[in-house]
Amino acid sequence: MSTRQHPNSALYTDHYELTMLRASLHSGAAHRRSVFEVFTRRLPEGRRYGVVAGTGRLLEGLEDFRFDTGQLDFLASARVVDDRTLDWLSTFRFTGNIWGYAEGDAFFPYSPVLVVEGSFAEACILETYVLSVLNHDSAIASAASRMTGAAGSRPCIEMGSRRTHEESAVAAARAAVIAGFSSTSNLEAGRRYGLKTLGTAAHSFTLVHDSERDAFAAQVDSLGKSTSLLVDTYDVERGVRNAVAAAGPELGAVRLDSGDLVSQARWVRQLLDDLGNHHTRIVVTSDLDEFAIGSLASAPVDSYGVGTSLVTGSGAPTAGMVYKLVSRTDDDGAFVSVAKAAMNKASIGGRKYALRRLNGSGTATAEVLGIGSPPHDDGNDRPLLEQFVAEGKVLPGWTGPQAVERAVRRHHDSLSELPGSVMRLQRGEPAIPTEYEENP
Repeated sequence: MSTRQHPNSALYTDHYELTMLRASLHSGAAHRRSVFEVFTRRLPEGRRYGVVAGTGRLLEGLEDFRFDTGQLDFLASARVVDDRTLDWLSTFRFTGNIWGYAEGDAFFPYSPVLVVEGSFAEACILETYVLSVLNHDSAIASAASRMTGAAGSRPCIEMGSRRTHEESAVAAARAAVIAGFSSTSNLEAGRRYGLKTLGTAAHSFTLVHDSERDAFAAQVDSLGKSTSLLVDTYDVERGVRNAVAAAGPELGAVRLDSGDLVSQARWVRQLLDDLGNHHTRIVVTSDLDEFAIGSLASAPVDSYGVGTSLVTGSGAPTAGMVYKLVSRTDDDGAFVSVAKAAMNKASIGGRKYALRRLNGSGTATAEVLGIGSPPHDDGNDRPLLEQFVAEGKVLPGWTGPQAVERAVRRHHDSLSELPGSVMRLQRGEPAIPTEYEENP
């Protein structure tokens, strides 16, 4: 199954990445071995954890990160770079190494979610592409995780394609499934990543027929009695009765898309039971977010369809990740730590190694970062960095549908080891602190 959609991803970048490349080739610094790290200085206000997503998409794009003739001609005509830089770009392929947190894992402030090692030149020009993928997908996965946590055992369906860019819609569906959503309405996401897709009918389907009864009869005849019928185009009670008349007790579900969903779900459940439809499920949609889902916990709802809030990060549309140089070689070839010191934007120099400290019962107590070498492992701790790329080669298992399946498992296991406070929707500090061990 092919997941590639573009000839390459090389110009998904900012102008200054290539002017830095040009200047560093001029100075000679382009060839210094360098280590860049992706991290966030803080979680969105009140959030207790974040969820890593997008790494698989990033690695898929990295395999196609080449500068073709048309792109080189554009760069030359726009005078972005000089001839020397064009020559360098014409043969570019990433030859370094990449490690990071597995997709689906939780992250916290300063967690080194991605570590890129290579020459300054080849690592530098990846910055914008890396951040655009990880910031978007991790924001969606972090919101989705809060939603599935609020939903408990009730499935959530991703339905946000019409509320975002067409490619963002595919990425959002993928990230949502990683963080616990059971399915998506987006067919392209289903094709690329093997995701389960769902969908039946909108209000327009009812409106194009002469009556609601005619519309429901046509849908049942075409899709079978197990279909889901949208019952609030006109009057909900009449809609439920028409739905039952069309499919009988085998009706799969009714969908509610407006009004007071809590009270409405309760009396619709009673009406369905009174009509003998004890097994007909109730699906609710209508601008849901994690707080609305939480408020429906006591209502007789069977599943949730979530759109706008999900694909916009539920108030946090970016994960706030940055890409910083933390170590590079000097003139003698020895690695030295480097760090940004700007007020409120300081970084911590030195290559980081991460583990999650676990107590005797397997519950996380801290995110521990070793500077320069791995931190001490108490024997019950979990190392967090996985290698994704070795000498330019993307390692197997981290892309395509297989990566999504792997990430779903990682997300489940990661949340299982975090303190119970992560399930609270109230504002709070990160669930565990970030600690440092500096080694010589």
